[in-house]
Amino acid sequence: SLDCPPEDAGLTATEALRYPAAQLFMERAAASGYDVALSDIDAPIVARSCRRLDGVALAIELAASRVGSLGIRGTAELLDNRFGLLWQGRRTALPRHETLNAMLDWSYSLLSDREKLVLCRLSVFVGAFTRQAAGSVASETEADEANVIDTVTSLVAKFLISTNVINETTYYRLLDTTRAYAAAKLAERGEADRIARRHAIFYSRFLEHDEIIQSLFGEYDLSGYAPHIGNVRAALGWALSDHGDVVVGIGLATWAAPLFIGLWLLGECRGWCERALATLDDASRGTRQEMILQEALALSSMLSRGNSDQVRAELERGLALAEALEDRPRQLRLLVGLNLFLGRLGDVRGALAVAEQGGIIAQAAKLPTGTVWAECWVGNAHHFLGNQAKAQLHLERGRALAVELGTFNAHFFVFDYRSIATIFLARALWLRGFSDQALRFVRRAIDEVKSRDHPVPICISLVYASTLLLWTGDLPGASALIEQLIVHAGRHSLAPYRALGIALKGELAIACHELEAGLDLLRSGLETLRAQQSNLQITGFIGALAEGLRKTGQFEEALFTINGAIARSTNSGVEFDLSELLRIKSQILVARHDRESAKNCLIEAIAVARTQSALAWELRSTMALTRMLIENGQHDQARHTLALVYDRFTEGFETADLKLAHAIIEDLR
Repeated sequence: SLDCPPEDAGLTATEALRYPAAQLFMERAAASGYDVALSDIDAPIVARSCRRLDGVALAIELAASRVGSLGIRGTAELLDNRFGLLWQGRRTALPRHETLNAMLDWSYSLLSDREKLVLCRLSVFVGAFTRQAAGSVASETEADEANVIDTVTSLVAKFLISTNVINETTYYRLLDTTRAYAAAKLAERGEADRIARRHAIFYSRFLEHDEIIQSLFGEYDLSGYAPHIGNVRAALGWALSDHGDVVVGIGLATWAAPLFIGLWLLGECRGWCERALATLDDASRGTRQEMILQEALALSSMLSRGNSDQVRAELERGLALAEALEDRPRQLRLLVGLNLFLGRLGDVRGALAVAEQGGIIAQAAKLPTGTVWAECWVGNAHHFLGNQAKAQLHLERGRALAVELGTFNAHFFVFDYRSIATIFLARALWLRGFSDQALRFVRRAIDEVKSRDHPVPICISLVYASTLLLWTGDLPGASALIEQLIVHAGRHSLAPYRALGIALKGELAIACHELEAGLDLLRSGLETLRAQQSNLQITGFIGALAEGLRKTGQFEEALFTINGAIARSTNSGVEFDLSELLRIKSQILVARHDRESAKNCLIEAIAVARTQSALAWELRSTMALTRMLIENGQHDQARHTLALVYDRFTEGFETADLKLAHAIIEDLR
């Protein structure tokens, strides 16, 4: 067979045409009358078609011959109908195109009746399947399973089934062309729906009884289950179709949801859960199945689409079911989800209350992972509320317990609490004036989370690490992390995190004096974040927008913008950056020649920073106040005022703010 382009959503036409299969496809498409060059948009579609045909030249030629009349997308859609394309030649087809069907007919005719039956029944499998799956689906009784497995071995020897060993497990697979041929024969036998039902039941039971997939709090990586996903999709597609079995489909969707989430197939998880929930009858309402489906739907929607009233309703419905069913572990998971939802919405006080409630449940139910979560999110809440000393205390507790437990659990609402505690502890430490420790923790968090390759924890760490690097003035370092964030979030369809990346890129551009680009990026990011109701970090971006407006001379709009950010901060209680917002406002007031109001703003900013134990913010506002004193000729007072704050630092003397403060003090000596 010919080499095919890999599965890659970002595949370009140039990259695709480096592979012989894609070259042949486009050559035959042109011969059929298709005179359009392959585009980057269509390149992944052509690549998928080539892979579906296993790189078999004759199959590719036959498929591509339809492109002239149907186009690339139409041909791909027709390929998805396994009965519609491969076994129907056309009147003008060349004789060699008939070879594929003739070859399969010839091979099939040489099989025994037993081999024909098993081959036809195995056509229900999409992609890889195990020996156990083959025996269960293709046999009539348990006693017959051994005979089926022997027959599979015979079909492997005749090259009608291929094998592949993944993680020490042997998987079998019919080539797509062979599978489509055998499926047509299965339909002729009148067994298609009966075998499809058997196939769906097998995967439902397989998923339900797999303790790793269904684990709530264990440390498991589900990437090893990826070979099964094609069959799970196919089984769901049949079971929830008009001619399927709804009861089987609901059960399968319930047990498949953790697998889709574990493999980060969030859009699929959302779609299947919605379909399953829509088919529930009155007798199925209020059951454990509905609870699990509601939880999975809420999580997948929140991570891929943002916050909405619908997501909140899904979370609250699941939580009510967990409480009614007295399912404490599931109740705790749903509280984690509600905490995340409220936090992203900007209701940090509400998130804090939920985290504290979860901590009580975790201790009562003796769930140490839940205690880790509670400590981490109580700490996070205090961080955003501006209580940095309390934040440090809880985050250090949570991190220590996470290290003790070795906790990394993508199933527990997809968070690695060790990395979460580490990244937020770094932020609290920086605000408190411990820059060197903060940077060490940031690097550690990024390394830890990347080693586990889970998209959401990676995005979270990149968001908050890049923010911290912006604070420290490491603009090249921040730029690298922001670009990684945008690419990673886009690749995994994590829209809220991509919007954060765009806004961060705008903030970086303002810091680099690329003002027009920065303003455009910030406005774009803020528009998306507002639409998704992702409010937790929005005040910082509005502050950066106001700073950009000031630098471009738009003083009135800048003042209006920063006043809105300050009002939002005080109303929501998300005051961790209130001191910085007041400092930005003071600079706008200076630009408007309102120096008295600017001075009062700085005095308030310094007072807020002291209340919050935020020495880093206190230094920034004190430097701004020092400049005003210098301009008034009060050099001694300026040096004394700044030195009092500078001398409270014990580390971080190579960061931008401290270097600048030191330079100002030296100039005033």
